[in-house]
This record gives sequence, C-alpha cells and structure tokens, in this order.
Amino acid sequence: MKNVIKTFKKNLLLVAMMFTVIVGNATEISSFKIEKDLKGTALTIDNVKEGDLLSIKNYKGITLYKEFIQSSGTYTKGFDLTELPDGNYFFEVDKDLEINTIPFTVTGKKVVFDKNKEVVIFKPHVREKDNLVYITKFSPNLEPLKIRVYGDYDGGFHLVHSEKIEGVQIAKKIFKLREGGNYKIVLNSNNKEYTKFINN
Repeated sequence: MKNVIKTFKKNLLLVAMMFTVIVGNATEISSFKIEKDLKGTALTIDNVKEGDLLSIKNYKGITLYKEFIQSSGTYTKGFDLTELPDGNYFFEVDKDLEINTIPFTVTGKKVVFDKNKEVVIFKPHVREKDNLVYITKFSPNLEPLKIRVYGDYDGGFHLVHSEKIEGVQIAKKIFKLREGGNYKIVLNSNNKEYTKFINN
C-alpha cells in the first residue's frame, strides 16, 4: 500500500508539472501565423512535432485536406484557399495533448481569418503503469469529461464503469485494473471522443 501511495504522489507531481507547462503555453496569443499575398496564404505553426496532424475542415466536420507533419519545430506551407467554395472553414492541428484550430471564411475569392476565434482544446491523457490507469484532463473552461471503462469478458467489451467529471479545471482519476485483463477506455469531452486500449 505504501508503494501505491508513493507512486501516486510521484505521478501527481508529474501531472502538476505537465499542466503547469500546458497552462504556460496556453497563454500564447497564437501558435499560428498567417501571411497573405495575391498568390495564396502562407501558414506558419510554431512548436509542432513530427507526427502532428494538420487538417483543413469545413464546419460540417468534413476533412478537405490532411497532412502528417514530417519534422519537429516550425512548420510553414503555402495554400491557395481561394479555390475553396464560399463558406466557413478551419485549420486544425492535432497534437499530443491539444488540438489547435483557427477559423477562416472564403467569400468571393477573399479569405478572412478571425484570430479572436482561435480555440485550443486540451485532450485527455491516459497512462498505464503497474495495473493502474491514470486519466488527466485540463479543462480551463470547466468542460465536462465523461469516462467509460469497458472490460473484455466472454469475447466482447462490456461496460464496467462510467462517470462524468464536471466543474473542475483539472480532472484526475486513477483506476486499478485486473491483472491479465483487456480494457477499452472511452473519453468524451469538447464534442470529441478518444479511445485507448489497454492490455495487461
């Protein structure tokens, strides 16, 4: 029991440090830079990692363009957004712990970005160690987090736990899993769903 408490305290410290870094980065005015000229729009994104996903989506959620970023650091690329039909769109960068979006509107070959409507959504983080699962989520606007844990019994996944965490900026939850079991954890927040499979 002492080892579990000691491990919990260490992990709580790591979580606190991780969220300090996230909150510190959240105060940046923008991680996007937009430059426009007659030939198109140049998009620059700071602090990307190899494997981050850049997408252009319309407001129905349909992905019109996607690209996995090839190298860490600063990403720059030109786009001719005037070829899009008139309407509302957004760039989305899906990172390890957050999703950044910046909306833009195309009207009559004119592209307008609204930096005031940029959004950063913090994703839930799931980590497993020694049959314990640690779930954390930073919610600066007190967004609720719904947690569902499914166990693999009799050849299929069955719900073994469900709860909703509301009204907190930092949601934290620890689950003890049965050794040798297979689990599926489904997390819902900010109108997005995240799934993690754990095999003990």
